Amino acid sequence: MSSYKQFAYVYDHLMTDIPYDQWIQFVSRKVKPGEELSILDVGCGTGEMSIRLAKQGYEVTGIDLSDDMLVIAQEKAQNEGIALKLYEQDMSKLELMQEFDCIVIFCDSLNYLQTDEQVKETFMRVYEHLAPGGFLLFDVHSTHKLKNIFGDNSFSYVDDDVSYIWNCEYNEANQSVQHDMTFFVYDEEIEAYDRFDEVHIQRTLSESTYKEWLTEAGFSAVEVSADFKDEFPHQSSERIFFSAKK
Repeated sequence: MSSYKQFAYVYDHLMTDIPYDQWIQFVSRKVKPGEELSILDVGCGTGEMSIRLAKQGYEVTGIDLSDDMLVIAQEKAQNEGIALKLYEQDMSKLELMQEFDCIVIFCDSLNYLQTDEQVKETFMRVYEHLAPGGFLLFDVHSTHKLKNIFGDNSFSYVDDDVSYIWNCEYNEANQSVQHDMTFFVYDEEIEAYDRFDEVHIQRTLSESTYKEWLTEAGFSAVEVSADFKDEFPHQSSERIFFSAKK
């Protein structure tokens, strides 16, 4: 199994319980499906969200930093009989010759940006790619989740096909967490487990900072909620949602 297929398999295998449909419902509350509206899925990964959005009737384009993920997304879309436009791009350097009715950055993809400038640049580039009246919708991990749930904790997962050891290290200074993950994936051809390692760093910011930078980028009507509900975040909220209108 090639490396990209190995990682994509692990990614999808471990994301089977992720509530994708709740993200779709969040979109449909802002941009009604079935109106042939265009959506850009930023950080589309293996295409799970993009495919679901396309099935709702949206015209979907996806970008991701990983070409490996995009190959898998394209294969999955073709198997579903769905047409997706997919591009390898950095969200902070977004450059497409098109405006969109809605741009989404879901599943805490924005948390992977490592500098303030990258976040600000992403907001500005997204604004430029939205049609007048269009929406930017995204979610991020809360500071509570990074500090108290990931923290300096360790997690593990074991089944017959995939297992992992996941160690977290929290950095108070820049509100970030480093995820060190070791995977063991069963390879039927050799009847043994392959090991590979992944390191991911996520950082987050206060709700007020995100709102300030969205306003600086030109957005209006910025709304904040938490955990897939139309409720304002509270101290123990884990996932913060933003809706900003051009």
